[in-house]
This record gives sequence, structure tokens and C-alpha cells, in this order.
Amino acid sequence: MVEKIVLGGQAIVAGRGSIEHVKTLEAKRAMIVTGGQSMFANGAIGRIEEIFQQKGCATSVFSGIGPNPDTSIVLQGLEQMRAFEPDVLIAIGGGSALDAAKVMSLFYEYPQITFENVLTVPLPERRQKLTLVAIPSTSGTGSEVTKASVITFKEQNLKIGLKTTAMIPDIAILDGEITMSMPPHVVAETGMDALTHAVESYINRNMGAFMEPLARGAVEGIFANLPASYLEKDPESRDKMHLYQCMAGLAFNHAGLGMAHGIAHAVGGRFGLGHGLLNAILLPYVLRFNRRDREVTLKLQRLAHSIGSDDFVDSVEQLNRTLQIPSSFREAGISRENFEKDFSNLQENAMKGSTRANPVPVRADQMASFLQGVFQGDVEAIQAIPQ
Repeated sequence: MVEKIVLGGQAIVAGRGSIEHVKTLEAKRAMIVTGGQSMFANGAIGRIEEIFQQKGCATSVFSGIGPNPDTSIVLQGLEQMRAFEPDVLIAIGGGSALDAAKVMSLFYEYPQITFENVLTVPLPERRQKLTLVAIPSTSGTGSEVTKASVITFKEQNLKIGLKTTAMIPDIAILDGEITMSMPPHVVAETGMDALTHAVESYINRNMGAFMEPLARGAVEGIFANLPASYLEKDPESRDKMHLYQCMAGLAFNHAGLGMAHGIAHAVGGRFGLGHGLLNAILLPYVLRFNRRDREVTLKLQRLAHSIGSDDFVDSVEQLNRTLQIPSSFREAGISRENFEKDFSNLQENAMKGSTRANPVPVRADQMASFLQGVFQGDVEAIQAIPQ
């Protein structure tokens, strides 16, 4: 197999205090994009503003990006961006803030691209003038090193992954200190998002020799450090998780994902549940479904050996229990009535996106049975889905 490796960014700067790398940026006008209040409360945004002010650089802050960013919040940020005209864009916060900022950067540089045509026109492969810096505050999405941004299109009840190398940040700053303000449920959900990235890329047909060690190493590192990061708020584990989630991001940026992500986008777009939470719920069910493929089974056996487990899927389920992750859609708060409402549309959307890259092709009838099984939390129903 011919393997092409495209990393895209200029540098990954990692370690406690690495936020100070902002000092090295050449900027006249810097815009900072973030989510809620946590990056203000922990002093990160204040420090970035201080650095730029000392350099005589004007700054502007756009905040308020919540989970599952939709087209409207991106357009609000874009309006402020066009009025301010930055030459540097700093995205700091969780994956939602980073994803929104990445799309803002694309639309800012290429005003002919809009949400009306972004899914149908060829997208440019690089930025021309704007320096994009990503500083993740959660350890999960890997958005700081990927070409993908997930945006909710409310009119379609669907989260859609937009992809172009023009959205890969120039610089990713991985400062573990910033992650210390994460509450436990965010640690759990973003950590399982990272694990899903690592596992789905590892079993993807496109995975090759260069990136496979990154995916496998991310799996090992996440299993070793996520429990202590969640249960003990252990600083060393937080630092390591920040690195391993980035490794998982590099792996899936190269190889792609699978059915867990495809379904998570459909269910998240419909019901508004967090992306990491849905991936965590879905991952063990998806792996059980995919084990009907011999190559996937062998790869999961290798992962089990890597983490010292007899059964990798059982270990994923045990990790979910440690992190207090619900075991079904129903347990996550989706009612039977809402789940069944326009079920055919949910089923159709679940077949899109990353599901198309699943190592085991999925038919519509299989998807219907799969969704029902995950809603109920019925492992036997998943395993009984016909070939």
C-alpha cells in the first residue's frame, strides 16, 4: 500500500508553561476565540492578552462557544473577525471552540465559501495569510492537529465534519496546566473521545505503518492515565493525557475513523448530547459489531495484549464504568418517544460520514438493529445482528 503522510502544521509545542510560546508569534492584530468562562477564570486568556499587549499588538476576544457549535455561532465569530481583521487567530478551549475557530479561519480567508456551498465546492488546501494557533484545554478532540471541524447544521439535525488541510492549525500548544480546570465529567468524556479516535483509526483500513504506532501508543497511554486523571486529578496523568490525545488526533487525521463517530454525529445532532459521551457509549458496541471481521479481531487482540487485558472490549466497558459513563442511549437521557420519532431520518444520518469508513460495511437494516440495541443497552442484540 502506498502511504502518504500529511501533517500540515508547523509545530507542536508541549509541556507545562508552553502557553508562553505565544511570545514568539509575530502579530499586529490577534483575535482570541474561546468557549465559556473557564479560560478567563484560570487566567489563560488574561495571560495571552498580556503577552500581546507587551508586544504592542491589538487584541479582540470572541467567547460564548458552547458544546456542539452550530453554524450561527461560527457566523457571529466570523462577523467580529472580519471587522477586526486579525493576522493571528488564537483558539483556546475545548474542541468546540477549536472547531468553530478553524471554520472561521477558512471562511475569513476565502469569503466565497459559505455554509450554503461548503459541502459541494472544492475546498482550498492551505491558508494564505492568517496564522492559526490552537491551545486545547481538554484532552480529547485532537482538533489542534487535524483537518476536521465538526459543526451542527440544525436544519438537518446533523453534525457534519468539514475537512480540509487549510484548517490544520500552524501551531498546537499542549500545556497540561490548562487542563487542571476540567471538571471530572469533562475529563471522562473527552478522554473517551480520544480513546475512540485511537481505536477507530487503528482498526481503519487506511491505517499504515507510520501512524499505527501512534494509535496503539495512544490507546496504551490513555488506559494507563485516564483513570488517575479522572479520579485523582493527578497532574502527571493530566499532562500525559494531553499528549496521548494529540497522538490519537494525528492518527485519525491520517487514517480516518469509523461507525462510532458516524453515529455520534447523527445522535448528537438530533439530541444535543456531548460528542465524547456518545463516543464512549458507542465504542464497545461498535467494536463488538466489528469483531465479525477477522482483521479487526486480530487488531483488537493486539490492543488487548498492549494493555495487559484478556479482552479489549471488556476493558473498554470497565473503563466506562470507572468513568461513570452511561451504558445506553436510554441511560444517557434519551426517551423512547423521542428516539422513535422520525427514526428513519436518524437511521439515514447514522449511515453518513465516518460510518462509510467503518472496516465492516453497514447495511440500513443492520443500522436500524444496531441503534435499537444501543438504545436498550442490549449487547446480545448487537452480536445477533445478521451478517
